[in-house]
Amino acid sequence: MPKRTPNTQLKDLLAEGKLTYESTARSVRAVAAELGEHLQTNKSAVHHWVHGAVPDEPAARCLAEALSRRLGRRVTLNDLGLPSPTPGEDDSIGLALGPDQDAVEVLMTIGEADVHRRRFLTASAYSMAAAVLPLGYVKEMAERTAAARGGAVIGAAEVSAVRDMVGLFAEMDERLGGQHARAAFAQYLISDIAPLCQARFRNDDLRCQMLSLASSAAHLAGWKAYDTGEQGLAQRYYLQSFALAVESGEPGQDGFVMRTMSQQGMKLHRPEHCLDLATSGLARAHGQVPARAQALFHITHAHALAKTGQRRQAVAEIDAARAALDTGRGDQVPFWALAWGPPEATVVSRTAKVLEDLGDHRRASQYYAHAAASRPAGTYARIVALDLVAAAESQLKQGSVEEACTTWSRAMDRMDGVASARTRKAVRNIRRNLAPYRCRGLRCAADLDERATSFLTRV
Repeated sequence: MPKRTPNTQLKDLLAEGKLTYESTARSVRAVAAELGEHLQTNKSAVHHWVHGAVPDEPAARCLAEALSRRLGRRVTLNDLGLPSPTPGEDDSIGLALGPDQDAVEVLMTIGEADVHRRRFLTASAYSMAAAVLPLGYVKEMAERTAAARGGAVIGAAEVSAVRDMVGLFAEMDERLGGQHARAAFAQYLISDIAPLCQARFRNDDLRCQMLSLASSAAHLAGWKAYDTGEQGLAQRYYLQSFALAVESGEPGQDGFVMRTMSQQGMKLHRPEHCLDLATSGLARAHGQVPARAQALFHITHAHALAKTGQRRQAVAEIDAARAALDTGRGDQVPFWALAWGPPEATVVSRTAKVLEDLGDHRRASQYYAHAAASRPAGTYARIVALDLVAAAESQLKQGSVEEACTTWSRAMDRMDGVASARTRKAVRNIRRNLAPYRCRGLRCAADLDERATSFLTRV
């Protein structure tokens, strides 16, 4: 057997990060766990890699992300001294922003990988290095000229049709879950929306409107991937949504995507850059959007402040969000800011999350219940269900087991017909939280656990 050549690039990166073989293996396993994979990487495996063994593809990708997080910059397989990815399967696709990146072309590449369920992207890790990209991206991308585009001239009718279709898919998403019609939407994104963005327009205003709609569509595609648990893919969609929003020049829309990326990081317990994203998103929207939309930025900023232990500032931002809603009563909200429905319900729901992080479980449960009740019957089934689940968890933390079981049961009433990884996870969490009470023979816990078990066998 030929003698292996030691991997000095990997050795140097481990030294730069002050990582031992054991801590490296632990970090690789942690990244894999985020992807729902179980790797048995140990310090012996890392030792072999440093001495020339080549890790298999899943381990290599997780190693690259683990080192990226440790070093605070993007680390590629090439940086690690490992073989380049299979042509067309580079998981760094979509993790760059700049004038030399054509957001429409990148979006088409991501969408095609999504449609065909290409594992190199659908199973990609959430990138800490990429989370910081929008913070430094303040220069608008070079404007495409009409002369560079061919085909038919696009007018207001085409723009209106795309707006209607994106609105329809968004409504179905909240009522039926992110997995419903996901492939159909990704196909629409790459077959209809992206080519329209590359066409010629009757005037520049229509072109900007189409780019703004494409940003909303990429945002929705990211949200669908998020709801399915594919966080790395979701992040790549969000980055293209951000780039398209910047290119469109639509006031505040780029900040809205930064807001979403902040929320993703907080949900994944990756707080790095979340406060900066929320702060920058708020700054980019300030004075640029109607007051009701402005409230959405304030409440996400409040959440990020709470996550970083800044209690007084978080409470002040809750008040700012409420004041913006009062000031803007009757304001028309931009299309892209209605991603989760009316701002009033969104602000109440996220206020509950802020209160929860501040340890005020009594008020958090009240706000979650209010958020669920504030949406019209038959709409936003997934959001209502998840708000009720969160309300029940807050009630349980207060010792109100029977009340929590009643609220959980109401949540499950809303989950029927919803295809969502997040609702399934919520039901699994219900079972875990009920376990101690079921063992004590509490009837409501046993009945609800039976219902939850039946639900999980059906979906």
